[in-house]
Amino acid sequence: MQLDTKVKVAPAKTKKSFMERMLDGVERIGNRVPHPAVIFALLIALVIVLSHLVYMMGASVTFEQVNTDTHALEETTVAAKSLLTADGIRFMYSNVVQNFMNFNAVGVIIVAMLGVGVAESAGLVGALIRKLVLVAPPALLTYILVFVGIVSSIAADAGYLVLIPLAAAAFISVGRHPLAGLGASFAAVAAVFSVNILIKPLDGILTEITNDAIHIVNPNESIDLTANFWFSCASVVMLTIVVSLITDKFVEPRLGKYQGEVPAEAGEKSLTAEESRGLKYATWGTIGVLAFFALLTAPSGAPLRNPETGSLVTDSPFMNGLIVFIALAFLVAGAAYGIGAGTMKSTGDIIKAMEKAIAGLAGLIVLLFIISQFIAFFTYTNMATIAAVKVGDALDHAGLGPLPLLIGFVFAVVVLDLIMTGAIPKWAIFAPIFVPLLMRLGMKPDAVLAAYRVGDSPVNAITPLNAYFALIVSFAAKYDKNAGVGTVIALMLPYVIVVLVIWTVLLAAWEMLGLPWGF
Repeated sequence: MQLDTKVKVAPAKTKKSFMERMLDGVERIGNRVPHPAVIFALLIALVIVLSHLVYMMGASVTFEQVNTDTHALEETTVAAKSLLTADGIRFMYSNVVQNFMNFNAVGVIIVAMLGVGVAESAGLVGALIRKLVLVAPPALLTYILVFVGIVSSIAADAGYLVLIPLAAAAFISVGRHPLAGLGASFAAVAAVFSVNILIKPLDGILTEITNDAIHIVNPNESIDLTANFWFSCASVVMLTIVVSLITDKFVEPRLGKYQGEVPAEAGEKSLTAEESRGLKYATWGTIGVLAFFALLTAPSGAPLRNPETGSLVTDSPFMNGLIVFIALAFLVAGAAYGIGAGTMKSTGDIIKAMEKAIAGLAGLIVLLFIISQFIAFFTYTNMATIAAVKVGDALDHAGLGPLPLLIGFVFAVVVLDLIMTGAIPKWAIFAPIFVPLLMRLGMKPDAVLAAYRVGDSPVNAITPLNAYFALIVSFAAKYDKNAGVGTVIALMLPYVIVVLVIWTVLLAAWEMLGLPWGF
């Protein structure tokens, strides 16, 4: 009798890299913290106490700031304000409703979801995803979604509300992990927000503030809207590749195979006759909306153009209310699709779809209410402004050369972006400090504005003060019921680090090679 001496060896587990272990730790720690609403409630308490301590210390700063209404340079003194003084307590008590109403993200989300909800309930979103999957080469799916995400900044908040959930659904429809699609699109929309291959409204405002700062040194010099055009185009191409490679080579392998529930339609690749007919109806509906808005925008003196300058891009009613155009486009296209595909039989179905979409926002609205109070309270204290000016002064007196100072400026913006996410308020503070300083050292103002774009975007993808961060967490929870703040931060951290480093290297190389920033 012969004994079998073979020993079965268990398959060796793949050893995780240091970065993967670190991100797993970030996710575990982040998801152990309380509900985001509780976190922001605790932050409110911290701000209240901290504001009084800073106020008691007599903290204040004096600086020159561009008035965005008059474009005049004004000397401003800002002192810390306490929320525990009589004025502070009155502010907190009497402005609760106004703080919520002033939080634009709430209105934007609700208005957009009225249209998007109809498109989703009708089945248009699912049909569009399958159509995209059918026509897009699988290897290019990530690149297409990332590129569209970067360019979507022309439509302000549309990328957050439409593209990110669509990208997650597109990934799951081809058997890929939906959180990888969510991460790629969120990185494209948020972490690369400040550049585009198209001129967008933000460019006009940043250019005006830059010119006001230039005039401190040289009243006869100005830059145009296209001052960063070539750098922006190169950034879009490079970061489309970078974000896509991070997704395909690192983020998705780390996530592993998706084990969650897969929608029934995800496995369906071809479109039914009803869906094809619905898409044709949706196309005609969209053409109708475009024709209607063309009448309101194309002619000279059209009502949705800037009444003073005639511009369609800079400070125009059309761009200021762009979310209405987006909501109407989805509403009409969704209703048309529903009629064509037979998924909607009456106007009652359209109303029910809207009600369902808004009902699904209940938890998010509660969270946004608390966030709106935190941001209003924090803004009232002036602590963010004081921090921004102090950082600027520190770099000013650091004695660095032009290029090191430019890179230091990038990282100063990165740090401040964690607590002051608005691109315009930060630039209104930083431009009068750094544009004249670097111009005196021989650097073009175009380069300073380009550096600001680099520093202002990447951290948008991980700061909870991003008005849409809570929305992204809710999108992630749709595919992973245990997903929380830690999940999203761990998901986005590789994008933020790599994008920031590579983009800064591009900025430095561009300056050293003397390449034109724009025209």
